[in-house]
Amino acid sequence: MKKTKRRKIATLLGIVLAVLAGLPLGINGYMLASARGETLTLQQASSLQADCILVLGAGVLADGSPSYMLTDRLTQGLELYEAGASQRLLMSGDHGRTHYDEVNAMKSWAVERGVPSSCVFMDHAGFSTYESLYRAKEVFCARRVVIVTQGYHLPRALYIARVLGLEAVGVAADLRPYAQSTNLYNTLREFAARCKDFFYALAKPKPTFLGEQIPVFGNGDATNG
Repeated sequence: MKKTKRRKIATLLGIVLAVLAGLPLGINGYMLASARGETLTLQQASSLQADCILVLGAGVLADGSPSYMLTDRLTQGLELYEAGASQRLLMSGDHGRTHYDEVNAMKSWAVERGVPSSCVFMDHAGFSTYESLYRAKEVFCARRVVIVTQGYHLPRALYIARVLGLEAVGVAADLRPYAQSTNLYNTLREFAARCKDFFYALAKPKPTFLGEQIPVFGNGDATNG
């Protein structure tokens, strides 16, 4: 009788462990599959007339200039703007420290290439993918967005947008090979981030900062500073 009970417990534990092991794979598979229908080419996205083109931040170099990865996001965002996908660019990134500033570098890059300053908004508190999308909706009042980032990052961004109630599509900014998206460490890091944000988006915690609304339909210079 005791052996039978132990077998049942062992079987139950085996099932639980199998479910726990399979859950991360299921989450990643779901995000990757669902993003396929929401990922467009630049040409497909050009006629959307979205509220804004949301360019997600990435690293800047020691001299304050955009990294290769960020430069490619900005290039794709600019091409979408010029193609008519939206009349507004929303640059969302990390400006939580005085000596590190992604968003002013992003706006300067776009303005130097002919985009009116009033058409470029900065989200200084886009400290994570989740916070960038939450604030795009709640602070910048966007409802229909085109998300620009690298392809490996898009499934997570699109999932978060969908759960938060944004109408979103993505355009990949893979204009060159990136070590970040191919080495094992970063592949595992993104795998784990998808699992985290799957539940994070469902819980919908408030971001680090909210503040007053600055609708993207207004003047982007309201975000200067």
